[in-house]
Amino acid sequence: MEGVMMRAPSSWAVACRRPDGSIIAQRNELPLSGKSPMRKVPFLRGILVLIESLSLGFRALSWSAVQSGAEEEGELSRTQVVGTMVVAVIVAVALFILLPAFAADYLKGFLSDSSLGFVVLDGVIRIALIVLYIWAISRSKEIRRVFQYHGAEHKTIHAYENGDPLAIEAIQVYSPRHPRCGTSFILIVAMVAFVVFLALAPLPFVWQVLARIVLIPVIAGLSYEVLKLGANQSWMSWANRPGIWLQRITTQEPTDDMVEVAVASLLAALSEEEVTTVVERGPIVAAALAAEREEPSDG
Repeated sequence: MEGVMMRAPSSWAVACRRPDGSIIAQRNELPLSGKSPMRKVPFLRGILVLIESLSLGFRALSWSAVQSGAEEEGELSRTQVVGTMVVAVIVAVALFILLPAFAADYLKGFLSDSSLGFVVLDGVIRIALIVLYIWAISRSKEIRRVFQYHGAEHKTIHAYENGDPLAIEAIQVYSPRHPRCGTSFILIVAMVAFVVFLALAPLPFVWQVLARIVLIPVIAGLSYEVLKLGANQSWMSWANRPGIWLQRITTQEPTDDMVEVAVASLLAALSEEEVTTVVERGPIVAAALAAEREEPSDG
């Protein structure tokens, strides 16, 4: 809410704009992947990051809602965060896994009454639902601002990774799209799931549905590796292109004050040594340097 969350190798930070115009930021150590030896193990690290990202996302949303004045009560407790995550996962499974499976099972009789036809229909319906859902929520004024902050995050990361000064004029020249975005991850999950479920096509319908739920961690782990390869290896860049296309919806051109918040979040996430390196590059957004720092909470 009126903010940006940034994730570094061993920490994460969130910054947002208060109603009075000031910026406040909070830095936290990563609870899992920052210390776990699993963070370097292919496949397992994807599962770890997925679980951690869900938790941190809800925590950042709760904190920013309070700071931005959207929520007058305190932040969500750990129990509330876990409860909200469980409900969100159940809804996601029902909407993007169970609904496509049952719809495909019903429609295959009209098109191709075969196991292969079922898998193809299931994959097409799932991707269509994902795109339709994202497009539908993008029509909301509030979500559009969230997508603008998303663009500010990406532009700031582009400038940081390319060694540019973290000044408004240096950041705003970049594209709001980024290959390592969660939007790309969502579509990669859908594509990997399609390939995995092709191998399971001969199974009866009940086992097909159960496999779609049980194999969520497996697909997430594989998808994370595809995302990293697509971002770091030119020969795999094609894998991230659908996600880049979808980012035309999930990322929008940010205003300068949104970029200020993104820089404040990035500076909070970096270590002291990394911040020193950034300072040596050149001017930094003054509002980001002046951002208030809040001590992390235990929840």
